[in-house]
Amino acid sequence: MQLSPWRSVFAALALVCAGAAQAADAGIVQLERFVARAGSAAGHFEQTVMSQSGRRPQVSSGRFVFDRPGRFRWEYVKPYPQLLVSDGDKLWSWDPDLNQVTVQPIGDALGSTPAAILAGDGALERNFTLIDGGERDGLAWVTAEPRERESPFEIVRIGLADGMLQRMEMRDHFGQTTVIDFPDLATGVDPDPDLFRFVPPDGADVLSH
Repeated sequence: MQLSPWRSVFAALALVCAGAAQAADAGIVQLERFVARAGSAAGHFEQTVMSQSGRRPQVSSGRFVFDRPGRFRWEYVKPYPQLLVSDGDKLWSWDPDLNQVTVQPIGDALGSTPAAILAGDGALERNFTLIDGGERDGLAWVTAEPRERESPFEIVRIGLADGMLQRMEMRDHFGQTTVIDFPDLATGVDPDPDLFRFVPPDGADVLSH
């Protein structure tokens, strides 16, 4: 699954005007600020996947929590449950409908993926080339180009406001675009360590990579 591992706009025109003076470098500055202070975070997400062919978008939603470096829990609730859990060493992906679990080393799973931006070690420029993306929809944007050729994404765009992550837009090599909004992301949380542990359910088919 593409983890792909978020939506607020300025409340009034006055706020937009107040931030205009720093618009030129706001995107990267805000991203660096977010990464520096978001050692842990939690909230809900709303995800929309759009194909290049124009087929009906796939919409899903759920909740997440992460605790750097490498620990996160990404849980799809609607329309179908699915769970991804990383303990910082391994990434577990569980499909309850199939009762199938996939496990792989977290180093192989993160790399130059959007999950690295959220739950990685914070060294973004090691995995991405960062380019200021200006302003759009009331957000300051950063374009992150993966340095690894084998990354599942061609490009990742990150939208921020007031130093907080609001949205991520990702385009893969097949022209598919995934948009993730974060309506209530909160940083500096104190997550229960048990959230980052996973034990395969009885009878589950476990596949290792």
